[in-house]
Amino acid sequence: MLDDILIKKLLLTHDPDGRWLDSETMLQAVGSVMFHASTIVASNLSSAFFPILKNDITEIEQLDCPEPLGCIISKISYKIFCNCKCSADGDLNSRILSLFDLIKDYRWDAKVVLVLAAFAARYGEFWQLIQLRPQNTLADSIARIKQLPFNLRPLRPQIKALSLLVKTMMDVAMCIIEFESFLPHQHLELGNEKVTATKSLVYVAVYWIIRSSFACFCQLMDLRTKNKHDQVYSDSTIIAAWELSSLAYRLGSICNILRAQVDLCHQEIERNVQDKLLNLADEVHIDNQKVLNLLFPSKNYLPLKDCSKKVKLGVTKLKDKIVLLLISKSKLLALEELLLLVQQTCDHPLNERFKDSYEIVWIPFPSSGTSWTDAEQSSFEFLSNSLPWYAVWKPRLLSSAVVKYIKDKWNYRDDPVIVTLDSNGTVANCNALDMIMIWGVRAYPFSASKEAELWEDQNLTMQLLLGDINPLLAYWVEKGKNICIYGSENLPWIQQFSDCITKLKQQGLQLETIYVGYSNLTEQIKNIMSSSTEINESSQLSFTKMQLFWIRLASMRRSKIRLGKTPSSDQVLAELSAMLDMNDKKEGWAVIGSCCKEDNIIRLQGMVLMDVLGRFDEWGEDLERFGLVGTARKFLDPNFVVEGPCNHSYMVSSSEGSTQGSVVTCPVCNCPMKKFVVYQP
Repeated sequence: MLDDILIKKLLLTHDPDGRWLDSETMLQAVGSVMFHASTIVASNLSSAFFPILKNDITEIEQLDCPEPLGCIISKISYKIFCNCKCSADGDLNSRILSLFDLIKDYRWDAKVVLVLAAFAARYGEFWQLIQLRPQNTLADSIARIKQLPFNLRPLRPQIKALSLLVKTMMDVAMCIIEFESFLPHQHLELGNEKVTATKSLVYVAVYWIIRSSFACFCQLMDLRTKNKHDQVYSDSTIIAAWELSSLAYRLGSICNILRAQVDLCHQEIERNVQDKLLNLADEVHIDNQKVLNLLFPSKNYLPLKDCSKKVKLGVTKLKDKIVLLLISKSKLLALEELLLLVQQTCDHPLNERFKDSYEIVWIPFPSSGTSWTDAEQSSFEFLSNSLPWYAVWKPRLLSSAVVKYIKDKWNYRDDPVIVTLDSNGTVANCNALDMIMIWGVRAYPFSASKEAELWEDQNLTMQLLLGDINPLLAYWVEKGKNICIYGSENLPWIQQFSDCITKLKQQGLQLETIYVGYSNLTEQIKNIMSSSTEINESSQLSFTKMQLFWIRLASMRRSKIRLGKTPSSDQVLAELSAMLDMNDKKEGWAVIGSCCKEDNIIRLQGMVLMDVLGRFDEWGEDLERFGLVGTARKFLDPNFVVEGPCNHSYMVSSSEGSTQGSVVTCPVCNCPMKKFVVYQP
């Protein structure tokens, strides 16, 4: 019976906030050994035993631990082993306290897993030798040296009780780890009665797990003496089984009470976190630390991971920085979208200027519900070790209140979003993903106002369409060259178009052509690219670069719509929608324009496109005066006025015309129009 004096000694001599290690990962490694051993017992000792740890114990995270895990585990194993051999000397409580002295600097959950790891090594070794003994001469020799029994069938009651106790110890250990490491204790008041009561239960539970480990060690040693038939049927087997079953029953009762207490603490924490999150908007913050600590709670561990360096870090690394929270499923983005996002943030020409001013933190969610599948966990671990950003170290530990807040307040559903937190922790943009896809680091500080500013007075130019997808395209943009991007899935049309362009170039037309297919790129496009010499001669885009081109266009349309624009009131959005929604893949199309910022582009399709190109002799002489786009428009509409505002007019509603910063273009000639207010009686 554990008395009050022993509890007081434990509380006085062992600091619950001492050194710690990754208890959860280590318990998984311990559980792997326990599971395989239990499988052998459950299958009447006939299954093959493979003592392969789920996680290599040498890779388990250690923080502030003065010695390697293997060293401290060996010391614990040796100390328990010696105490079991000298069990007649001194009382059990004294031997347990001497073990506590060895692990006094570790946190309570770490104490448990270290002792369980020491036992698991002996437990796994025992079952491995027993299982391999009939077929392996080396295992048989070692088993003889260790005096292990030949026949375990008469020992089933003792072995069954041992297996039950091991399982119960693992269940209690999991409760302790959840309380000590998983739950964000800093969100509860220090004097909270539920926490205090739960801590007392944890101390008792740790004591009984260690006491049970002593008993299990002793039972394994006792089995070595039962290798003669005249000893097997002794009463000691029944007594041993009764002792183990009693410990399992006591630990089971503790586990039930502890689980209820941990659940109560969990509910209390969730309510507390939810209330604090809801009050964030009404509070004034001097930095982003309070907000980030609410989102990524930590108690003695670092909640974030630097993916590129594969090191853990705390939220203090994000202080005074703009934080971009990339929220998505565990698969993050499609590969092409991910490549574009990396390019626009890490490989952007302006990244060197702003790289120390902001950080991206990836927050992955499971695909459905709150439970993580093994596939999702594997996907997250692979990506988080490959990305150039930060990520949540263990996203499944996120508070359910935080997850609910993100979904409700930041409108996260299934599609990835990037929520911008300014240096004070205030939400500056509920989704900056599209603006980053379009402008990259030029969108700094990634606020909603910056997105509106970037679109202000922005026409649909070649510079906007092509962006920084390809260095050669950037060079063309810089030199102000005429560019034609075109698409089709019709090889004969591509041949006809290519022949026409070749003839025009021979006549002096300076025009660079780029094949981009259609918005819905299929294998047919890839086959055309590999088989068509015309495309290979004109296109400077790989299939992946084509995908990036269309991804940016889709981001532009979403960005415009998010700002409240409509195709009827915004010419840029209308042109983007027309390009993205073209469905007739047999009829070719082209967008032609120069790279001058002040110049617009012209979109031509089908027979109109071929007719304009085929009659170059009629309009080519105006190129020097009006430019390529102006000349083409003038040819299509003789009444088109190239310079200055046009003389066309049309009426729009006050809601459409009152949008600040929008450029109204003429639907007839596509020239910028002046705004006048007309009042109707």
